[in-house]
Amino acid sequence: MKKRIAIFASGSGSNAQKIMEHFKRNTEVEVALVLTNNPDAYVLQRADSFEIPSHIFDKHEFYKTDNIIDLLKNLDIDLIVLAGFLWLILRTSSTNIRAGIINIHPAILPKFGGKGMYGDFVHQAVLEAGEPEGGITIHYVNEHYDEGEYIYQAKYRIDKGDNLEMIKFKGQQLEHLHYPKVVESIIKKIKK
Repeated sequence: MKKRIAIFASGSGSNAQKIMEHFKRNTEVEVALVLTNNPDAYVLQRADSFEIPSHIFDKHEFYKTDNIIDLLKNLDIDLIVLAGFLWLILRTSSTNIRAGIINIHPAILPKFGGKGMYGDFVHQAVLEAGEPEGGITIHYVNEHYDEGEYIYQAKYRIDKGDNLEMIKFKGQQLEHLHYPKVVESIIKKIKK
């Protein structure tokens, strides 16, 4: 019986695609569902190209009903992976997901984390702070933005003259390289 991943994303879904690619031919693990709060998110097309079902939800369904939790339970999801999902997860303890929920953040936490710190906002803050390094943090999710236990961090050098697009590119290279591998290492430990 395969171990099953659900990916939550709000936008383009490049990390989601790397995870779908990583597990495409895996005989033990599958991406079983992609969920989004954005009906125009490109991640839906990415999921469709891998023939992975998707579900679009709104704030009412997400925060005021048990529909999403029931859907995850019915699909026997083992791990929830956030890949550019922008809403706060409020009920992590009640999901009963075996391996929990993980997220990737485009900076070395605890710096440049918290509410409103996502995507280009993070990269711009890193640039404006004159940091010598940028990086990524893969972490467990709790009820607070970017405060869950760290799983993995990786850094890149910020060179003099690097602009927003350059540090964003360097960060995405690390995300695409490490996130699928970390997801695999976590889900392999699950007993089914």
